[in-house]
Amino acid sequence: MTTSLARHPENVVQRSVAELAAEAMYREIALTPKPGLVDRANNGAHQDMTFTLFMDSIAVITPWYSLFFKAGRETASLGGEQTLRALRPIGLACEQAMFVATGGVNTHKGGIFSLGLLCAAAGRLTQRNVELTQRSLCEETRVICRGIVEQELKKSGVAKTKGEQLFQTFGFTGARGEAASGFITVRTFGLPLLESSFQLGASEREGLLRMLLGLMAENPDTNVISRGGVTGLNYVRRYARRLLKIKNLNSKILENALTRMDAELIRRNLSPGGSADLLAVGWLLSQFPQE
Repeated sequence: MTTSLARHPENVVQRSVAELAAEAMYREIALTPKPGLVDRANNGAHQDMTFTLFMDSIAVITPWYSLFFKAGRETASLGGEQTLRALRPIGLACEQAMFVATGGVNTHKGGIFSLGLLCAAAGRLTQRNVELTQRSLCEETRVICRGIVEQELKKSGVAKTKGEQLFQTFGFTGARGEAASGFITVRTFGLPLLESSFQLGASEREGLLRMLLGLMAENPDTNVISRGGVTGLNYVRRYARRLLKIKNLNSKILENALTRMDAELIRRNLSPGGSADLLAVGWLLSQFPQE
């Protein structure tokens, strides 16, 4: 974006940010080929998910992003923990709507969490007349999520969720940790690859594929760990890093390499769903100026 949304009326900003969040989900699912993930070519390493199911899920989730923004705006004068508290019932209701639409399949729980937080961050910033930039959105998300890892993971007793189980077993903080860091993985390893791709004249599709590789190479993806343990995570990371080191990695070589990687991850039943969620976050952030 060349101009800040913060300069427009609040209702326009709310609609625009919510629309961008929904578009981020569409860009992620449509991107092909994505190793181990559902895309236009196949269902990846999933037996219960399809491209059509993802599209149905996105359609149901989309209206909720305006409510995340509104909650952020209405709690902008309060501490971040107050905003997070206000977001919880909205997030749970959104997840329930998703599960109804998908017959109980978790297509976008991570996306609802991360993109919903960014919408709320935008609401808080807009209410305070702060320009919406990559930096301000990530910093505000960090403020909202301050202490979330300690409160929801470190202090939990018997693990009730997959995220809690993985934290207790391996120490990985998953989506909560990434949000609490202000999406440090996206900003450090994802967006720079997208930006450098554009500078080299690459298409958005190629840039997003490179960004996905950058995320898979570094992200401690709990979706991969839940299927393949640390061994599976290390395999995905090494594979992605190896592809990023290929000289003259043009569009055709990249697509062929990712298609082969897709087959290998499917064979090993590995799906980097956490990196897919961060890809959507990265696309959304890329629509705002860096500063």
